[in-house]
Amino acid sequence: MRTTQLFYASTLYGATTLAAALDSGCFGPADRRLLVVANNAAVPETTPALDEMPGFGTLRGRFDGVLSWNEAISPLHPAGWTPRADDLPLLERHLRLLWGLGDDRIELVLESVQVTPALTIARLFPDAALDVYADGLMSYGPTRNKIEPLVSERVRRLLHLDLVPGLAPLLLAEFGVTATVVPTEAFTKVVAELSDPAADAPGLAEEGSGPVEGAGPALLLGQYLAALSLLTPAEEEELHLRMVRGAIARGHRRLVFKPHPTAPDAWTRSLAREAERLGAELAVLDRPVLAEVLYRELRPALVVGCFSTGLFTARAFYGIPVARVGTRALLGRLAPYQNSNRVPVTLVDALVPDLEDDGPGRPPAAEELAGLVAAVGFAMQPKIRADLREAAVRHLSGPLAERTRHHFTRRRLTVLGLPGGLPVPRHPRVRRLARRALKLKRALAK
Repeated sequence: MRTTQLFYASTLYGATTLAAALDSGCFGPADRRLLVVANNAAVPETTPALDEMPGFGTLRGRFDGVLSWNEAISPLHPAGWTPRADDLPLLERHLRLLWGLGDDRIELVLESVQVTPALTIARLFPDAALDVYADGLMSYGPTRNKIEPLVSERVRRLLHLDLVPGLAPLLLAEFGVTATVVPTEAFTKVVAELSDPAADAPGLAEEGSGPVEGAGPALLLGQYLAALSLLTPAEEEELHLRMVRGAIARGHRRLVFKPHPTAPDAWTRSLAREAERLGAELAVLDRPVLAEVLYRELRPALVVGCFSTGLFTARAFYGIPVARVGTRALLGRLAPYQNSNRVPVTLVDALVPDLEDDGPGRPPAAEELAGLVAAVGFAMQPKIRADLREAAVRHLSGPLAERTRHHFTRRRLTVLGLPGGLPVPRHPRVRRLARRALKLKRALAK
Protein backbone atom coordinates (compact mmCIF):
# COMPACT_ATOMS: atom_id res chain seq x y z
CA MET A 1 0.00 0.00 0.00
CA ARG A 2 1.28 3.44 -0.90
CA THR A 3 2.08 5.84 1.97
CA THR A 4 1.32 9.55 1.68
CA GLN A 5 2.44 12.04 4.29
CA LEU A 6 0.26 15.15 4.63
CA PHE A 7 1.98 18.16 6.22
CA TYR A 8 -0.27 21.01 7.36
CA ALA A 9 1.04 24.57 7.77
CA SER A 10 -0.54 28.00 8.09
CA THR A 11 2.57 30.19 8.54
CA LEU A 12 5.93 30.55 6.85
CA TYR A 13 7.58 29.98 10.23
CA GLY A 14 5.75 26.67 10.51
CA ALA A 15 6.69 25.64 6.98
CA THR A 16 10.32 26.51 7.75
CA THR A 17 10.19 24.31 10.85
CA LEU A 18 8.76 21.47 8.77
CA ALA A 19 11.51 21.87 6.19
CA ALA A 20 14.13 21.69 8.95
CA ALA A 21 12.52 18.57 10.38
CA LEU A 22 12.49 16.94 6.93
CA ASP A 23 16.13 17.85 6.27
CA SER A 24 17.21 16.34 9.59
CA GLY A 25 15.45 13.02 8.97
CA CYS A 26 12.66 13.39 11.54
CA PHE A 27 10.18 11.56 9.30
CA GLY A 28 10.24 8.07 7.89
CA PRO A 29 10.10 7.19 4.20
CA ALA A 30 6.96 7.87 2.18
CA ASP A 31 5.85 7.50 -1.42
CA ARG A 32 4.57 11.09 -1.47
CA ARG A 33 4.83 14.16 0.71
CA LEU A 34 2.12 16.79 0.25
CA LEU A 35 1.91 20.18 1.95
CA VAL A 36 -1.59 21.35 2.91
CA VAL A 37 -1.64 25.16 3.21
CA ALA A 38 -4.31 27.05 5.15
CA ASN A 39 -4.83 30.79 5.23
CA ASN A 40 -6.43 31.57 8.61
CA ALA A 41 -6.50 35.36 8.22
CA ALA A 42 -9.78 37.05 9.11
CA VAL A 43 -10.25 37.89 5.42
CA PRO A 44 -8.18 35.33 3.48
CA GLU A 45 -9.01 36.96 0.16
CA THR A 46 -6.97 40.04 1.12
CA THR A 47 -3.99 38.28 2.70
CA PRO A 48 -1.52 36.09 0.79
CA ALA A 49 -1.24 32.46 1.88
CA LEU A 50 2.18 31.19 2.91
CA ASP A 51 2.78 29.53 -0.50
CA GLU A 52 2.42 32.99 -2.08
CA MET A 53 4.96 34.66 0.21
CA PRO A 54 8.51 35.56 -0.80
CA GLY A 55 10.92 32.73 -0.11
CA PHE A 56 8.42 29.88 -0.18
CA GLY A 57 9.82 28.75 -3.53
CA THR A 58 12.96 27.52 -1.76
CA LEU A 59 10.81 25.28 0.47
CA ARG A 60 8.50 23.92 -2.20
CA GLY A 61 11.00 21.38 -3.53
CA ARG A 62 10.79 19.37 -0.31
CA PHE A 63 7.20 18.41 -1.15
CA ASP A 64 5.68 16.52 -4.06
CA GLY A 65 2.73 18.89 -4.18
CA VAL A 66 1.02 21.81 -2.45
CA LEU A 67 -2.71 21.67 -1.63
CA SER A 68 -5.01 24.48 -0.49
CA TRP A 69 -7.25 23.80 2.49
CA ASN A 70 -9.16 27.03 1.79
CA GLU A 71 -10.03 25.87 -1.71
CA ALA A 72 -11.04 22.42 -0.46
CA ILE A 73 -13.67 23.80 1.95
CA SER A 74 -14.62 27.02 0.12
CA PRO A 75 -16.64 29.15 0.82
CA LEU A 76 -16.26 28.20 4.51
CA HIS A 77 -13.57 29.79 6.68
CA PRO A 78 -10.81 27.43 7.91
CA ALA A 79 -10.87 28.71 11.48
CA GLY A 80 -14.65 28.56 11.83
CA TRP A 81 -15.69 25.31 10.18
CA THR A 82 -16.17 22.15 12.23
CA PRO A 83 -17.87 19.28 10.39
CA ARG A 84 -20.54 17.16 12.03
CA ALA A 85 -19.40 13.74 13.22
CA ASP A 86 -21.89 12.00 10.88
CA ASP A 87 -20.37 13.77 7.87
CA LEU A 88 -16.74 12.77 8.53
CA PRO A 89 -16.71 9.51 6.46
CA LEU A 90 -18.27 11.29 3.47
CA LEU A 91 -15.86 14.20 3.72
CA GLU A 92 -12.86 11.87 3.94
CA ARG A 93 -13.94 10.20 0.68
CA HIS A 94 -14.36 13.64 -0.87
CA LEU A 95 -10.84 14.73 0.12
CA ARG A 96 -9.30 11.48 -1.07
CA LEU A 97 -10.89 12.04 -4.48
CA LEU A 98 -10.09 15.77 -4.59
CA TRP A 99 -6.44 15.31 -3.60
CA GLY A 100 -5.84 12.07 -5.47
CA LEU A 101 -5.10 10.07 -2.32
CA GLY A 102 -6.99 6.95 -3.35
CA ASP A 103 -6.59 4.21 -0.76
CA ASP A 104 -3.18 5.46 0.43
CA ARG A 105 -2.09 4.97 4.00
CA ILE A 106 -2.05 8.50 5.42
CA GLU A 107 0.36 9.97 7.94
CA LEU A 108 -0.43 13.44 9.28
CA VAL A 109 1.93 16.14 10.55
CA LEU A 110 -0.09 18.99 12.06
CA GLU A 111 0.34 22.20 14.04
CA SER A 112 -2.00 23.31 16.86
CA VAL A 113 -3.92 20.04 16.85
CA GLN A 114 -6.15 21.27 19.70
CA VAL A 115 -7.92 23.79 17.45
CA THR A 116 -9.32 24.03 13.93
CA PRO A 117 -8.37 23.56 11.15
CA ALA A 118 -5.67 21.10 12.28
CA LEU A 119 -8.13 19.31 14.56
CA THR A 120 -10.61 19.04 11.68
CA ILE A 121 -7.99 17.44 9.42
CA ALA A 122 -7.09 14.98 12.18
CA ARG A 123 -10.75 13.97 12.54
CA LEU A 124 -11.20 13.59 8.78
CA PHE A 125 -8.50 10.92 8.60
CA PRO A 126 -9.34 8.75 11.65
CA ASP A 127 -6.88 5.98 10.81
CA ALA A 128 -3.86 8.22 10.24
CA ALA A 129 -0.93 8.32 12.65
CA LEU A 130 -0.29 11.84 13.97
CA ASP A 131 2.82 13.88 14.59
CA VAL A 132 2.45 17.43 15.93
CA TYR A 133 4.99 20.19 15.45
CA ALA A 134 5.09 23.26 17.66
CA ASP A 135 4.84 26.79 16.33
CA GLY A 136 6.91 28.83 18.77
CA LEU A 137 6.79 29.38 22.53
CA MET A 138 3.26 28.02 22.98
CA SER A 139 4.69 24.48 22.99
CA TYR A 140 5.94 25.16 26.52
CA GLY A 141 2.39 25.83 27.74
CA PRO A 142 -0.34 23.28 28.49
CA THR A 143 -2.78 21.96 25.91
CA ARG A 144 -5.46 24.65 25.73
CA ASN A 145 -8.46 22.37 25.12
CA LYS A 146 -9.37 18.83 26.02
CA ILE A 147 -8.77 16.69 22.93
CA GLU A 148 -11.05 13.79 22.11
CA PRO A 149 -9.46 10.33 22.59
CA LEU A 150 -9.91 9.39 18.90
CA VAL A 151 -7.39 12.13 18.12
CA SER A 152 -5.16 12.28 21.19
CA GLU A 153 -4.42 8.54 21.24
CA ARG A 154 -2.95 8.75 17.73
CA VAL A 155 -0.39 11.46 18.51
CA ARG A 156 3.09 9.94 18.51
CA ARG A 157 5.49 12.88 18.82
CA LEU A 158 5.74 16.60 19.46
CA LEU A 159 8.42 18.16 17.25
CA HIS A 160 9.71 21.50 18.52
CA LEU A 161 12.62 23.89 18.25
CA ASP A 162 14.88 24.13 21.30
CA LEU A 163 13.96 27.73 22.06
CA VAL A 164 14.52 27.39 25.82
CA PRO A 165 17.29 24.84 26.30
CA GLY A 166 16.63 22.51 29.22
CA LEU A 167 12.90 23.23 29.44
CA ALA A 168 10.50 20.43 28.45
CA PRO A 169 7.23 21.35 26.65
CA LEU A 170 3.93 20.87 28.49
CA LEU A 171 1.94 20.65 25.26
CA LEU A 172 0.34 17.18 24.88
CA ALA A 173 2.48 15.78 27.71
CA GLU A 174 -0.66 14.51 29.45
CA PHE A 175 -0.92 11.88 26.70
CA GLY A 176 2.64 10.67 27.15
CA VAL A 177 3.65 12.17 23.81
CA THR A 178 7.40 12.08 23.11
CA ALA A 179 8.98 15.53 22.70
CA THR A 180 11.54 15.58 19.88
CA VAL A 181 13.85 18.53 19.23
CA VAL A 182 14.25 19.73 15.64
CA PRO A 183 18.00 20.43 15.31
CA THR A 184 18.86 24.11 15.49
CA GLU A 185 21.45 23.73 12.72
CA ALA A 186 18.81 22.41 10.34
CA PHE A 187 16.49 25.34 11.09
CA THR A 188 19.15 28.02 10.61
CA LYS A 189 20.25 26.33 7.39
CA VAL A 190 16.70 26.58 5.99
CA VAL A 191 16.53 30.23 7.09
CA ALA A 192 19.75 30.82 5.17
CA GLU A 193 17.99 29.58 2.03
CA LEU A 194 15.26 32.19 2.56
CA SER A 195 17.73 35.02 3.07
CA ASP A 196 19.09 37.53 0.61
CA PRO A 197 22.77 38.00 1.52
CA ALA A 198 22.88 41.30 -0.39
CA ALA A 199 20.01 42.81 1.60
CA ASP A 200 20.66 45.58 4.11
CA ALA A 201 18.61 47.72 6.45
CA PRO A 202 16.13 49.56 4.22
CA GLY A 203 16.80 53.26 3.86
CA LEU A 204 19.53 53.43 6.51
CA ALA A 205 22.90 55.04 6.09
CA GLU A 206 25.94 52.96 6.91
CA GLU A 207 27.41 55.57 9.19
CA GLY A 208 26.50 56.56 12.70
CA SER A 209 25.92 52.94 13.46
CA GLY A 210 24.97 52.84 17.11
CA PRO A 211 26.51 52.09 20.49
CA VAL A 212 29.34 50.15 18.82
CA GLU A 213 30.92 51.51 15.65
CA GLY A 214 30.06 49.24 12.73
CA ALA A 215 27.27 47.41 14.59
CA GLY A 216 23.95 46.69 12.93
CA PRO A 217 20.68 48.49 13.70
CA ALA A 218 18.31 47.77 16.56
CA LEU A 219 15.44 45.63 15.25
CA LEU A 220 11.99 46.26 16.75
CA LEU A 221 9.40 43.49 16.40
CA GLY A 222 5.72 44.45 16.20
CA GLN A 223 3.00 41.90 16.99
CA TYR A 224 -0.35 43.77 16.60
CA LEU A 225 -1.69 42.75 20.01
CA ALA A 226 -4.75 44.97 19.50
CA ALA A 227 -6.05 42.41 17.00
CA LEU A 228 -6.01 39.82 19.81
CA SER A 229 -7.84 42.26 22.14
CA LEU A 230 -4.87 42.17 24.50
CA LEU A 231 -4.25 45.92 24.14
CA THR A 232 -6.14 48.84 22.65
CA PRO A 233 -4.69 50.32 19.44
CA ALA A 234 -3.55 53.39 21.38
CA GLU A 235 -1.85 51.22 24.02
CA GLU A 236 -0.04 49.18 21.42
CA GLU A 237 1.14 52.29 19.62
CA GLU A 238 2.55 53.52 22.93
CA LEU A 239 4.22 50.12 23.43
CA HIS A 240 6.03 50.52 20.11
CA LEU A 241 7.01 54.09 21.02
CA ARG A 242 8.55 52.73 24.22
CA MET A 243 10.61 50.35 22.08
CA VAL A 244 11.91 53.30 20.08
CA ARG A 245 12.70 55.42 23.16
CA GLY A 246 14.31 52.51 25.00
CA ALA A 247 16.54 51.52 22.08
CA ILE A 248 17.67 55.12 21.58
CA ALA A 249 18.31 55.51 25.31
CA ARG A 250 20.70 52.57 25.02
CA GLY A 251 22.68 54.42 22.36
CA HIS A 252 21.22 53.02 19.14
CA ARG A 253 20.82 55.56 16.36
CA ARG A 254 19.73 53.22 13.57
CA LEU A 255 16.43 51.42 14.08
CA VAL A 256 14.43 49.05 11.90
CA PHE A 257 10.79 48.35 12.72
CA LYS A 258 9.22 45.10 11.49
CA PRO A 259 5.46 45.70 11.73
CA HIS A 260 2.80 43.03 11.80
CA PRO A 261 1.41 42.70 8.24
CA THR A 262 -2.05 43.89 9.32
CA ALA A 263 -0.96 46.73 11.63
CA PRO A 264 -2.12 50.28 10.76
CA ASP A 265 0.29 52.41 8.71
CA ALA A 266 -0.27 55.35 11.05
CA TRP A 267 1.70 53.56 13.75
CA THR A 268 4.86 53.38 11.65
CA ARG A 269 4.64 57.08 10.82
CA SER A 270 4.44 58.02 14.49
CA LEU A 271 7.46 55.81 15.27
CA ALA A 272 9.53 57.49 12.56
CA ARG A 273 8.59 60.94 13.89
CA GLU A 274 9.53 59.96 17.44
CA ALA A 275 12.88 58.53 16.34
CA GLU A 276 13.64 61.71 14.38
CA ARG A 277 12.72 63.86 17.38
CA LEU A 278 15.22 61.92 19.49
CA GLY A 279 18.00 62.22 16.92
CA ALA A 280 17.80 58.72 15.46
CA GLU A 281 16.76 57.20 12.15
CA LEU A 282 14.02 54.59 11.84
CA ALA A 283 13.23 52.55 8.73
CA VAL A 284 10.12 50.42 8.31
CA LEU A 285 10.47 47.01 6.74
CA ASP A 286 7.61 46.36 4.32
CA ARG A 287 8.74 42.90 3.16
CA PRO A 288 6.74 39.98 4.66
CA VAL A 289 9.76 37.96 5.81
CA LEU A 290 10.60 35.95 8.92
CA ALA A 291 12.38 37.76 11.72
CA GLU A 292 15.07 35.07 11.50
CA VAL A 293 15.77 36.09 7.91
CA LEU A 294 16.39 39.64 9.12
CA TYR A 295 18.85 38.39 11.73
CA ARG A 296 21.02 37.14 8.88
CA GLU A 297 20.47 40.06 6.53
CA LEU A 298 20.70 42.98 8.98
CA ARG A 299 22.87 41.45 11.70
CA PRO A 300 21.13 43.63 14.32
CA ALA A 301 22.95 44.77 17.44
CA LEU A 302 19.75 44.35 19.49
CA VAL A 303 16.30 42.79 19.01
CA VAL A 304 13.40 44.31 20.96
CA GLY A 305 9.90 42.89 21.32
CA CYS A 306 7.03 42.20 23.68
CA PHE A 307 6.68 38.40 23.77
CA SER A 308 7.61 37.34 20.25
CA THR A 309 9.16 33.92 19.67
CA GLY A 310 11.70 35.87 17.62
CA LEU A 311 13.32 37.07 20.85
CA PHE A 312 14.32 33.50 21.66
CA THR A 313 15.46 32.54 18.17
CA ALA A 314 17.59 35.71 18.10
CA ARG A 315 19.35 34.87 21.36
CA ALA A 316 19.48 31.06 21.25
CA PHE A 317 20.12 30.55 17.52
CA TYR A 318 22.03 33.69 16.45
CA GLY A 319 23.60 35.00 19.66
CA ILE A 320 21.96 38.44 19.33
CA PRO A 321 21.22 40.49 22.50
CA VAL A 322 17.48 40.88 23.17
CA ALA A 323 15.25 43.06 25.33
CA ARG A 324 11.55 43.10 26.21
CA VAL A 325 8.94 45.81 26.73
CA GLY A 326 5.52 45.64 28.39
CA THR A 327 5.34 42.03 29.57
CA ARG A 328 4.64 42.86 33.22
CA ALA A 329 1.53 44.88 32.38
CA LEU A 330 0.41 42.36 29.79
CA LEU A 331 0.45 39.51 32.32
CA GLY A 332 -2.27 41.34 34.22
CA ARG A 333 -4.31 41.95 31.06
CA LEU A 334 -4.46 38.41 29.71
CA ALA A 335 -8.00 37.10 30.11
CA PRO A 336 -9.17 34.55 30.83
CA TYR A 337 -6.28 33.22 32.86
CA GLN A 338 -6.19 30.21 30.50
CA ASN A 339 -5.21 32.47 27.56
CA SER A 340 -2.69 30.47 25.53
CA ASN A 341 -0.35 33.49 25.30
CA ARG A 342 0.29 33.35 29.06
CA VAL A 343 3.24 30.94 29.01
CA PRO A 344 5.01 32.78 26.14
CA VAL A 345 4.65 36.05 28.09
CA THR A 346 5.82 34.29 31.26
CA LEU A 347 8.95 32.97 29.56
CA VAL A 348 9.86 36.34 28.05
CA ASP A 349 9.24 38.13 31.35
CA ALA A 350 11.39 35.63 33.25
CA LEU A 351 14.30 35.23 30.82
CA VAL A 352 14.63 38.38 28.67
CA PRO A 353 16.10 41.62 30.13
CA ASP A 354 13.82 44.65 30.43
CA LEU A 355 14.68 47.31 27.85
CA GLU A 356 13.80 50.15 30.24
CA ASP A 357 15.57 48.75 33.32
CA ASP A 358 19.35 48.64 33.56
CA GLY A 359 19.29 46.38 36.62
CA PRO A 360 21.01 43.01 36.14
CA GLY A 361 17.97 40.89 37.13
CA ARG A 362 19.15 37.30 37.66
CA PRO A 363 17.23 34.94 35.35
CA PRO A 364 15.90 31.78 37.02
CA ALA A 365 17.95 28.59 36.87
CA ALA A 366 16.65 25.71 34.77
CA GLU A 367 15.00 23.98 37.73
CA GLU A 368 13.46 27.21 38.97
CA LEU A 369 12.11 28.02 35.50
CA ALA A 370 10.59 24.54 35.17
CA GLY A 371 8.85 25.05 38.50
CA LEU A 372 7.44 28.42 37.42
CA VAL A 373 6.16 27.05 34.12
CA ALA A 374 4.62 24.02 35.85
CA ALA A 375 2.84 26.29 38.34
CA VAL A 376 1.52 28.58 35.61
CA GLY A 377 0.53 25.54 33.51
CA PHE A 378 -1.46 24.04 36.39
CA ALA A 379 -3.15 27.36 37.15
CA MET A 380 -4.14 27.60 33.47
CA GLN A 381 -5.43 24.05 33.04
CA PRO A 382 -6.01 22.42 36.45
CA LYS A 383 -8.23 19.68 35.02
CA ILE A 384 -6.09 18.77 32.00
CA ARG A 385 -2.84 18.93 34.00
CA ALA A 386 -3.96 17.91 37.49
CA ASP A 387 -0.62 16.10 37.83
CA LEU A 388 1.14 19.48 38.11
CA ARG A 389 -0.58 20.52 41.37
CA GLU A 390 2.25 19.28 43.58
CA ALA A 391 4.83 21.18 41.51
CA ALA A 392 2.65 24.31 41.65
CA VAL A 393 2.32 24.12 45.44
CA ARG A 394 6.06 23.57 45.78
CA HIS A 395 6.87 26.61 43.65
CA LEU A 396 4.31 28.90 45.28
CA SER A 397 5.58 27.91 48.72
CA GLY A 398 9.24 28.22 47.81
CA PRO A 399 11.82 31.01 47.89
CA LEU A 400 10.92 32.29 44.40
CA ALA A 401 7.24 32.78 45.22
CA GLU A 402 7.50 36.51 45.88
CA ARG A 403 9.61 37.19 42.77
CA THR A 404 7.10 35.41 40.53
CA ARG A 405 3.84 36.41 42.24
CA HIS A 406 2.94 38.74 39.37
CA HIS A 407 2.44 35.68 37.13
CA PHE A 408 -0.62 34.66 39.18
CA THR A 409 -3.83 36.43 40.13
CA ARG A 410 -5.01 36.27 43.72
CA ARG A 411 -8.42 35.14 42.50
CA ARG A 412 -6.94 32.24 40.55
CA LEU A 413 -4.86 31.07 43.48
CA THR A 414 -7.90 31.29 45.75
CA VAL A 415 -10.16 29.32 43.42
CA LEU A 416 -7.58 26.54 43.07
CA GLY A 417 -6.68 26.48 46.75
CA LEU A 418 -3.03 27.31 46.07
CA PRO A 419 -0.53 29.10 48.35
CA GLY A 420 -0.94 32.86 48.05
CA GLY A 421 -4.72 32.75 47.72
CA LEU A 422 -7.21 34.05 50.24
CA PRO A 423 -8.44 31.65 52.94
CA VAL A 424 -11.79 30.16 51.96
CA PRO A 425 -14.37 29.44 54.71
CA ARG A 426 -15.05 25.72 55.00
CA HIS A 427 -18.56 25.84 56.44
CA PRO A 428 -21.12 25.55 53.56
CA ARG A 429 -23.43 28.21 55.04
CA VAL A 430 -20.62 30.75 55.35
CA ARG A 431 -19.53 30.06 51.77
CA ARG A 432 -23.09 30.57 50.51
CA LEU A 433 -23.29 33.91 52.29
CA ALA A 434 -19.94 34.93 50.78
CA ARG A 435 -21.15 34.05 47.28
CA ARG A 436 -24.36 36.04 47.78
CA ALA A 437 -22.38 39.04 48.99
CA LEU A 438 -20.13 38.81 45.93
CA LYS A 439 -23.14 38.65 43.57
CA LEU A 440 -24.69 41.67 45.30
CA LYS A 441 -21.42 43.60 44.97
CA ARG A 442 -21.25 42.86 41.24
CA ALA A 443 -24.90 43.83 40.74
CA LEU A 444 -24.36 47.18 42.47
CA ALA A 445 -21.27 47.85 40.38
CA LYS A 446 -23.24 47.60 37.10
